[in-house]
Amino acid sequence: MLGIIGGTSLLYADIPNLKKKTVSTPFGPAEVYLGDIALLMRHQFSTPPHRINFAATISALKLCGVDRIISIGSTGSLKDEIAPGMFVIPDDYFSYAEIPTIYNNSIGHAATSVDYDMRCRLHEIIPDAVMGGTYVQTAGPRFETPAEIKALKGTGDVLGMTVASEATIANELNIPFAALCSVDNYCNGLCHEKLSYEAILERSKAGKERMERTVREIAEKL
Repeated sequence: MLGIIGGTSLLYADIPNLKKKTVSTPFGPAEVYLGDIALLMRHQFSTPPHRINFAATISALKLCGVDRIISIGSTGSLKDEIAPGMFVIPDDYFSYAEIPTIYNNSIGHAATSVDYDMRCRLHEIIPDAVMGGTYVQTAGPRFETPAEIKALKGTGDVLGMTVASEATIANELNIPFAALCSVDNYCNGLCHEKLSYEAILERSKAGKERMERTVREIAEKL
């Protein structure tokens, strides 16, 4: 079963006809919407990015029978050529934030991976998406300072607060993982616009129909 994780970029999109289920996991409960696919909203229970229980959410998908995950998330651009409104399919990630793990009471090491086949299939569905690039994760919930963004420009291409954590837990649970990043703004200090959560929400509203169409195609073809 395909699992789709969504956040701010899916906030205004219509959810497919799925039934909500609360799943108990060894790491705590998580809500999953189930049908032909499994949909998980990462900010459930109004949880901000730095408080998300990633071990519980990804484990809940695993317990529901999910065998591959597409994570869809709102990001800021670190590159002039990656403009708001574009999609990016990263092939790597880098985190300045603390990364969660399921190995808190046992010894285990998982290789990091963004699944190549899933990235290629995503690109077939969204051919105008930027293929490849590095996702940089920061802790949140605050936006980064212009000085921080200046330092991060040489590290990656898009910036967010969740994908590296989700990818890590998915790899630990042996679930193939890929991400689709919706670019909703330039990072702080890279444009003249004032960066705000309200402006990001407005862009999410404006892209509602495109996001709904994209999610439908991913659900049908992946």
